[in-house]
Amino acid sequence: MRIFARKNHILINNMAQEDVFKKVVSHCKEYGFVFPSSEIYDGLGAVYDYGQNGVELKNNIKQYWWQSMVLMHENIVGIDSAIFMHPTIWKASGHVDAFNDPLIDNRDSKKRYRADVLIEDQIAKYDEKIEKEIAKAKKRFGDAFDEQKYRETSPRVQEELTKREALHERYSKAMNDMNLEELRQIILDEGIVCPISGTRNWTDVRQFNLMFKTEMGSTADGAFNIYLRPETAQGIFVNYLNVQKTGRMKIPFGIAQIGKAFRNEIVARQFIFRMREFEQMEMQFFIKPGTELDWFAKWKQTRMAWHQNLGFGAENYRFHDHEKLAHYANAATDIEFKLPFGYKEIEGIHSRTNFDLSQHEKFSGKNIKYFDPELGENYTPYVIETSIGVDRMFLSIMCHSYCEEKLENGETRVVLRLPAALAPIKCTVMPLVKKDGLPEKAREIIDELKFHFNCQYDEKDSIGKRYRRQDAIGTPYCVTVDFDTLQDDSVTIRFRDSMEQKRVKISELRGIIEDNVTITSLLKKLK
Repeated sequence: MRIFARKNHILINNMAQEDVFKKVVSHCKEYGFVFPSSEIYDGLGAVYDYGQNGVELKNNIKQYWWQSMVLMHENIVGIDSAIFMHPTIWKASGHVDAFNDPLIDNRDSKKRYRADVLIEDQIAKYDEKIEKEIAKAKKRFGDAFDEQKYRETSPRVQEELTKREALHERYSKAMNDMNLEELRQIILDEGIVCPISGTRNWTDVRQFNLMFKTEMGSTADGAFNIYLRPETAQGIFVNYLNVQKTGRMKIPFGIAQIGKAFRNEIVARQFIFRMREFEQMEMQFFIKPGTELDWFAKWKQTRMAWHQNLGFGAENYRFHDHEKLAHYANAATDIEFKLPFGYKEIEGIHSRTNFDLSQHEKFSGKNIKYFDPELGENYTPYVIETSIGVDRMFLSIMCHSYCEEKLENGETRVVLRLPAALAPIKCTVMPLVKKDGLPEKAREIIDELKFHFNCQYDEKDSIGKRYRRQDAIGTPYCVTVDFDTLQDDSVTIRFRDSMEQKRVKISELRGIIEDNVTITSLLKKLK
């Protein structure tokens, strides 16, 4: 068992990762972060609602992203495009013909899976075996352990690595060729079984389009098919010239957008990680052709710095370059974060070339080229895209922030160590008792602070229980109003992470709290 000593408590770190994830999911519902949608009607698969604390955390994540893009870059502006778009847009973008997942069914369980996910999970199992061998050796040899040498010389590690690389090479070729028969054969050859039935009775692999289709029109005869957008990027592309001209933008410039997208995920799983209705934060950066790989490298570093700025540890992030590039890209990478179920993508960075704009010009018949006043010529800009799933970002923050700590008195507290600027409630004010003028004094403090950050009033239960409740929703500061407050205008402020308590003047509260809980405090740390 590993423990981390703190001033007056220890952090328990021996929970299995699967248990951590289950506890996070349960915690999200119990404390008003995420609810199953339509729960009183037994729910709707892979659709969730954000509760009173969840919507605040989600809004703070969006504000952190939006302000880091729009406030901190003079050449990036925002738009909000419609969800409904002309159906030819999706033909031009390639989504009608190419937005597919390779699916496979197990005949015994009647369950459907993504073939690529089954194979990627198998690759991850080889990685886990290698890491377990290294962890055992590290424990055996102690400080004298040379990890690099062990990786190169251990027969067991080399055996698993050989299997992993052979599978990886075979899988990459099959995906690039979109060879569905080969994908099925890989699943059979690797002995991959259905998690439900435990059998290998697989069907053929086939493609499934992920877009939701609906109708627009007032009569059956006059209706025509449209799609719920599967991404927000196309709304930016078809508006880029409007923004450029009305905003007098010069290349390079960017357009940012936050909005809902919809994908008919057959294999929706892992709570809010993969949903059918989700929210994206996307920025499309328009540049001169030929400069795209330089800008791609710059945005990779900029976006990684944004994530690491939250303080979750650089070791929990990594880049994962795409082996199979999308039809529109000439370079692509993911920023992956270490979740309880492995490293998973939370942001994609793509060099989309001029594919989208060229396609829209072709299908619309309109000239949407950019006139470069410096070169005196027209051209179709290239684009660098950064795209984050808000819900995935939310989940990664919740998973990393969830802690169980054993206190010196033997009790255990659950605490969400959320970055203070993202916390739903910044400060909770509590009267020691519900009488003798203390509630009125607490309300006075709330009335002053609520104009500057989100505050909460809490008078129910003992002070200890109230502290635990606020710890569980991640409130960075608790302020207690007691009888001495009425005499000296001082209160006790308690700090969530250290549990330290300090006596301060009421007049000092705003400065102490505001310096740490605003989005500005996060932005100032960005280089």
